[in-house]
Amino acid sequence: MSVAVTSGGSARLSLIFSALGHVFAHLFEPIFYIAALVLPVELGMPYEEVLTLIVAGKLLYGLLAPLAGWLGDRWSVVGMMAIYFLGLGCAALSVGFAAGPWSLGLTLAVTGAFGAIYHPVGTVWLIQNATNTGKAIGINGVFGGMGAALAGVVAGSLIAVAGWRAAFIVPAVVCLVTGLVFLALLATGRVIETKSDRKPLPPASRGDTMRAGLVLTVTMLFAGLIYQATQPALPKLFDERLGNAGVFGAAAAVTVVYFLAGLNQIVSGHLADRFSAKWVYVGTALVQVPLLLGVAAASGLPLVAVATLAVAGNLSAIPAENVLMARYTPAKWRGTAFGMKFILSFGVSGLGVPLVSVIRGATGGFGWLFVGLAGAAGVVALAAVMLPGERGA
Repeated sequence: MSVAVTSGGSARLSLIFSALGHVFAHLFEPIFYIAALVLPVELGMPYEEVLTLIVAGKLLYGLLAPLAGWLGDRWSVVGMMAIYFLGLGCAALSVGFAAGPWSLGLTLAVTGAFGAIYHPVGTVWLIQNATNTGKAIGINGVFGGMGAALAGVVAGSLIAVAGWRAAFIVPAVVCLVTGLVFLALLATGRVIETKSDRKPLPPASRGDTMRAGLVLTVTMLFAGLIYQATQPALPKLFDERLGNAGVFGAAAAVTVVYFLAGLNQIVSGHLADRFSAKWVYVGTALVQVPLLLGVAAASGLPLVAVATLAVAGNLSAIPAENVLMARYTPAKWRGTAFGMKFILSFGVSGLGVPLVSVIRGATGGFGWLFVGLAGAAGVVALAAVMLPGERGA
């Protein structure tokens, strides 16, 4: 087999395994939020305290991302992906065997630590091998949305049949098997390391890079806060406002929301390639403002509909955001830069979980939470307007 064929085959496999990695990156956390509906009885703790067990894992998920990205830049992207699949699978398996609150919090923290690898490494790996960056990121984003969507039906079904532990153990085994297949492809040369982009992006000026970096720091922090607070709130919100839906009904509603919302990333990714990624980014933030206000007030089936649209707006920003990140970051530092992004999006914004707990404890509901998140979406839109000007692709 020629080098060109081998490189092309490796590029295709990189897209496949990056997509699978994205599924697992967004699978285990929402599984915990579904499990949190039954864990208060299992652990003898209030719901608000159960939610706090994942805070350390969420913080590590973001805070360790720069280290993972730096190792990808300086050592090996494919090596870090192998560690990701195997480490995440083992960590999630240990969650399923946790003996009590402290053990559960610790194993969730380890799961977050290995989960930190994916976004700064898998996203860079995807960009290196993509020819239409926005579209590739959009398709990959659909698989991330599928992870959150699958979490609802997987966790709801397994909890109903075999208990909350099975909800972690079964997908953990699938993750481990995926890692073993990936190792086999590495060993046989089917997947190879590459340090350059298949379609290099023109370098940005120093001034535009600095300006974009400052603006994106603000937008990623507030956009991440919306995502990180919405995800733990929706299962309980549906449980309370969908009548007698029960755990499985709430989980099914979460599945519908994230599956349908995730599909829209293909469209937004294509738009980010075809037109101005900046204005796609601004638009996705603006539409979230009235939708999040709608979530604050709605109930029944209208709640599921408006929540789907609100989450779609939040997820649709990701392809444009990542295109902008790639455009204004030197290729040799891209993994580190994406790692810094996820400190904001998943680390600092991970404080959205205790925010949910505090606001619900103080107000007895989620209304004011979503009013605040609508304000955060407005901040994202206003800040994004100040990004450097650009022409469409």
